[in-house]
Amino acid sequence: MADKKAMIDQQFLVRHRGRIAQIPIFLGKQLRMFIYQSDWKVLPMSALIAGLVGMVIRKNMFVNMEGSLMGAFALACVGIWNGCFNSVQVICRERDVIKRMHRSGMHITSYVFSHMVYQALLCLLQTIITVYVTRVAGIRYPDQGLFTQWFIVDFAVSVFLITYASDMMALWISTIAKNSTTAMTIMPFLLIFQLVFSGGMLALPEWCRPLTMLTVSNPALKVIAAQSDYNHRPMVTVWNAITKMKDSEIKGGITVGEVLDQLSDSENENVQAIRKVQLDDVIASVEEAAGLPASGEGLHLTVGEAVDLLRTREDLAEVRNQGISINTTVGEVMDLVGKDNVKSFIQGKLSAGSYNPDYDYTKSNILTYWGRLLLFVLVFALLATITLEFIDKDKR
Repeated sequence: MADKKAMIDQQFLVRHRGRIAQIPIFLGKQLRMFIYQSDWKVLPMSALIAGLVGMVIRKNMFVNMEGSLMGAFALACVGIWNGCFNSVQVICRERDVIKRMHRSGMHITSYVFSHMVYQALLCLLQTIITVYVTRVAGIRYPDQGLFTQWFIVDFAVSVFLITYASDMMALWISTIAKNSTTAMTIMPFLLIFQLVFSGGMLALPEWCRPLTMLTVSNPALKVIAAQSDYNHRPMVTVWNAITKMKDSEIKGGITVGEVLDQLSDSENENVQAIRKVQLDDVIASVEEAAGLPASGEGLHLTVGEAVDLLRTREDLAEVRNQGISINTTVGEVMDLVGKDNVKSFIQGKLSAGSYNPDYDYTKSNILTYWGRLLLFVLVFALLATITLEFIDKDKR
């Protein structure tokens, strides 16, 4: 039986010696395997994975910083998972056939290139499925893109490149592994390496940060985080924690002088904004809140002028030493200052402090990450070609 197969391979390769002529033959073989060896099962699996991830991240993706970064990590994982399991077994499962055909005149470059074309088509289908399913699951994609009129098209390019780069990485692993069992044993370690050293979700020690440059997950995470406009989203974790503490009591004491000192801070922008407020407006607001009739007396002073007056008058020294007892709740303080004002202040400060230039939503940034993913595609395809060129030395 083996001799008969060898004769068929020899006759086939004698008729198709050219590199270009061999490509459609191998491509047709892979398409037949897609249909008859159930390789098509990766498509419904990608739909299932995208649906599960989409339902988890749909509420916060493209909404706030934390949700966008978590969503970027999850979607990068979807692309890496899909790509890896597309090709991790395609070479090692037919290693004997490849050796026999190589000895009969098969060009390794033609064989690998046909796989690149086939896997690109498969990754394209998975990208369409992933984007469509996540949208149906409830992720609210923006409308306008940087490169096209539709953001979802720009986003699909990123998902495709992530999936394709991962696919080529797994293809190379498949050329190294001697059988499917070995390939599937290597796969979990490769995925863990990709996730741990993505450089976005886990704080890495300084000595191992260069390892992130060796992972597909690093540009994958960064390109999706950038496209989610991470730097311009609000950070909500701290605000949510404060909201849960609204019934917590605040008790203590402070002197009038200490309050005046705090309201004299010239370097605090928020204090300076308070100092510019007209005292007439403050009194009117207090009278309205207390249900008292308007006094109608015009003081024509700002809060800052009143504070400075109280701090400098010697005859008010006793007043400045008087203590003020505080017995209130976090919620009452927020209501006094203005809940929306507190929320905007906290989220604004935290967003500014969490700014990351790697996540800037700019064309140059996105193109850089796309270029890195394309480089991974080419490097892994080249490594797969070099590895297979030595397949005849396999003593198995």
